[in-house]
Amino acid sequence: MRIDIITILPDLMRSPFEGSIMKRAIEKGLVEVHFHNLRDYTTNKQKSVDDYPFGGGAGMVMQIQPIDDCIAKLKSERHYDEIIYMTPDGETLNQKMANSMSLLKNIIILCGHYKGVDQRVRDHLITREISIGDYVLSGGELGAVILCDALIRLIPGVLSDETSALTDSFQDNLLAPPVYTRPADYKGWKVPEVLLSGHFAKIEQWREEKAFEHTKNRRPDLLE
Repeated sequence: MRIDIITILPDLMRSPFEGSIMKRAIEKGLVEVHFHNLRDYTTNKQKSVDDYPFGGGAGMVMQIQPIDDCIAKLKSERHYDEIIYMTPDGETLNQKMANSMSLLKNIIILCGHYKGVDQRVRDHLITREISIGDYVLSGGELGAVILCDALIRLIPGVLSDETSALTDSFQDNLLAPPVYTRPADYKGWKVPEVLLSGHFAKIEQWREEKAFEHTKNRRPDLLE
């Protein structure tokens, strides 16, 4: 997978990709991540990429010209499966979306800022709009990192245990069951006996029951 991220803050974006799972995925050659500074594509001398909104009002709006030129350059070099805009009013990211999008080959992620982008960007250049929740951040960069992490960890070969992602919360619309590790008895707080039994069929049954119970108590909407 190749991910091209368009941003006005490329330095802010780099560090999450320089550690842990995303770093290993890049080093293994399983994913490429490229950052594109939007200011490199503006035609004005001040290198600004925003302007006042037509009709007045508070805040600034990201201009269409540098965004269009950046996307056009990238599209001239390869085909993209999706051109994504991170925005609070997009479709809310969930595990089902992440599963399907992890199969894509090339994507562009546009990080918004200020009061957002010129609507014509959304009307003519963007193929998908994604939100990470019902709240507003200072920009789309952190949302883009979350989206990338959700996708990259699902790429075959990224996780050392291929079955790990399949048992995460929200797979099969269930939250993950409780997990425990050593010691089995800490201050009298004991691990459930079934997990120490070595009886894998009973362990799996216990986990399924606990996952259902956990989901019913915390996120009953997932069971509807």
